[in-house]
Amino acid sequence: MNDMHDTTQLTLPVLPLRNGVVFPHMVVTLRIETEEGRRALAAARQAGDRMLLVPRIDGSYAKVGTIAEIHESDEQGNVVVSGVSRARVGSGSTGPEGALWVEAEPQPEADVHDAALDELAAEYRAVVTEILAHRGMEAVAERILGIDNPSQLADLAVYSPDLSLAQKVEVLETLDVRERLGKLLGWMREVLADLELRKKVRDEAAERIEKSQKEYLLRTQLEAIRKELGEDHDVAGEYRTRLEELNAPDDVKEAIAREIDRLERMSEQSPEHSWVRTWLDTMFDVPWGVETEDRLDLDEARAVLDADHTGLHDVKERIVEHLAVRKLRTERGVEDTGREAGAILLLVGPPGVGKTSLGESVARALGRRFVRVALGGIRDEAEIRGHRRTYVGARPGRIVRALIEAGTMNPVFLLDEMDKVGADWRGDPSSALLEVLDPAQNHTFRDHYLEVDLDLSDVLFIATANVTETIPAPLLDRMEVIRIDGYTDDEKVAIARDHLLPRQIRTAGLEPSEIDVPDDTLAAIVDRYTREAGVRGLERELGKLVRKVATRIARDGDGPPKVTIRPDDLVEYLGKPKVWRDEAKDRTDIPGVATGLAVTGTGGDVLFVEATAIPGESGLTLTGQLGDVMKESAQIALSYVQSHADALGIDPDAFDRRIHLHVPAGAIPKDGPSAGVTMVAALASLLTGRKVRSEVGMTGEVTLAGKVLAVGGVKQKVLAAQRAGLTEVILPARNEVDLDDLPDDVREEMTFHLVDSVDEVLKLVLS
Repeated sequence: MNDMHDTTQLTLPVLPLRNGVVFPHMVVTLRIETEEGRRALAAARQAGDRMLLVPRIDGSYAKVGTIAEIHESDEQGNVVVSGVSRARVGSGSTGPEGALWVEAEPQPEADVHDAALDELAAEYRAVVTEILAHRGMEAVAERILGIDNPSQLADLAVYSPDLSLAQKVEVLETLDVRERLGKLLGWMREVLADLELRKKVRDEAAERIEKSQKEYLLRTQLEAIRKELGEDHDVAGEYRTRLEELNAPDDVKEAIAREIDRLERMSEQSPEHSWVRTWLDTMFDVPWGVETEDRLDLDEARAVLDADHTGLHDVKERIVEHLAVRKLRTERGVEDTGREAGAILLLVGPPGVGKTSLGESVARALGRRFVRVALGGIRDEAEIRGHRRTYVGARPGRIVRALIEAGTMNPVFLLDEMDKVGADWRGDPSSALLEVLDPAQNHTFRDHYLEVDLDLSDVLFIATANVTETIPAPLLDRMEVIRIDGYTDDEKVAIARDHLLPRQIRTAGLEPSEIDVPDDTLAAIVDRYTREAGVRGLERELGKLVRKVATRIARDGDGPPKVTIRPDDLVEYLGKPKVWRDEAKDRTDIPGVATGLAVTGTGGDVLFVEATAIPGESGLTLTGQLGDVMKESAQIALSYVQSHADALGIDPDAFDRRIHLHVPAGAIPKDGPSAGVTMVAALASLLTGRKVRSEVGMTGEVTLAGKVLAVGGVKQKVLAAQRAGLTEVILPARNEVDLDDLPDDVREEMTFHLVDSVDEVLKLVLS
């Protein structure tokens, strides 16, 4: 038999290893239980007590095995063997005793050392030592540090529980010691990183547990101390006490009780603890079941409204009607289902007419609380309906916050600037208002934050807007529209005397006895310095006047006991007049200019239409930022005049020129059909050479057949005509019913011509 260090090929019996690997220099005890193993052991006796131990994985033999010497064996099949060296496994055959014999090429390893190999071995020792230290096996680490042979050091990996059988077989098959150590070093680094991560997680968990236990112990001690001092604080118990006193619907109480139970089971360190407490606090802040009693004295309510606002007859009548219905239902015991009690009013009118302040006045008249929500510029639907509780910083919407602010469930709720609500990717607030402003739905309004039903049917909603065109049609359909078209000059004088001037005197720090502004002076201010539907500009002028007086009194010290402002003094205090009442006379002084009446977002206004003829190719040029409808009205007006040229006494050759129609002011967009009669009058005036009467204003839509159709905004247009100094107004005959809305003094002061056809208009306006 060859020497074990000989590299010549040997023929040895094979003992397959299914569950492990034997490396050189290892002494192990094997238990032979299979018939294959017993035949290999018997054959080994013939080979000088040597055999080849070859690992077998998934039915395949490894390419390298370990030559082993048998030292001891017993009858129970236990065999003590020691590994000698690696050997390549060659071809094999079955011997006479049935064992597998193979040709084995020994691969002895010399004890080699060089700087690179020693550095690799040192790094491997360090990593393995760190792994063993993590597992508390420092003694084993000392033994590893004492092994100098790199090959033997690498083969100790067979004892590692971190390597799989396949990895151990790969180590056995790697004959080059440098490559073997490199593979093992990579695997062991991964093992070390995993162990360090696990240790970090364990340490952090232990630290948290220790901190939690410490806090629990301290909290328990604190509770015991408070209990001894009589200061025991039971948060859940306090909420339950408040719940028993709460006058809320049953479903609301059930929702609150569920959250209290959750709070009681929850640790104070949990993030949800504060969220639940905030929700509970909000729920208890809502004034469940709290309502103010309406003042059902109709005369007293009307007196309050009249004291706060001059004019606004329609709005006051509607509020008194609402009170009358409430009074009868209360006196006659009509059951309140919650759907008939609510009222939703929309006040539409130009700026400065008192829409917003009227809401507060209504609340005073009813004896209710007043809350205001400014809707202008709101683009987030959650502003109305609230945020979901899952969001950080979630809170209820403006409806719920306003109820909390009012402290009652039936306040007067002012939704200001309804026409300024926007919409973008965050949602459409106007759509969220559909439920709020629907008497058939708002008794079960649900806020996203509270997630319980709120009854808003007793709330008196008052919305304000300058125009209705920008309000979505479904939302507009849910509200009762009341138009406030502006004030007459007499009403403005009364408002200035009773409301605006006293407020400005208080603001300036004066006493009423120190300044006197007679009614004729107030009328002069209205006539010469303002031309508006509301009274904001008037209040600014009065503020300027009062400040001038205050400056004079403050500078002079002992001034006159009372400063009286006469109409002739206004130039000294307010400067030159800003409004010329004879503007229409100046503008219509030549043929081709007519005075029309229009309605804008700021109220009624006077509109001038100018026409001129230019030599050249025939056609129509339009300027003044006219909309499509207004451009069509101009085409219709020209077609009518051209088709009736003979009746009007117009030379047919006059239409061979280019007609230019302009509507100042050019910087303001304009649209609508109501300027039709004005355009016809301007064109007829231009082509006949007859001037349009300067004291006449007109409005009406024109058809190709010459009919004058009804238009809207009659009251605002007539008031604008009065402010401009016009004395006659031409209106479509179908608008006769709108004259009833005009104040008596306006109807007496002005002359109205009701017409059905354009020829009637031209007979009235052409001089």
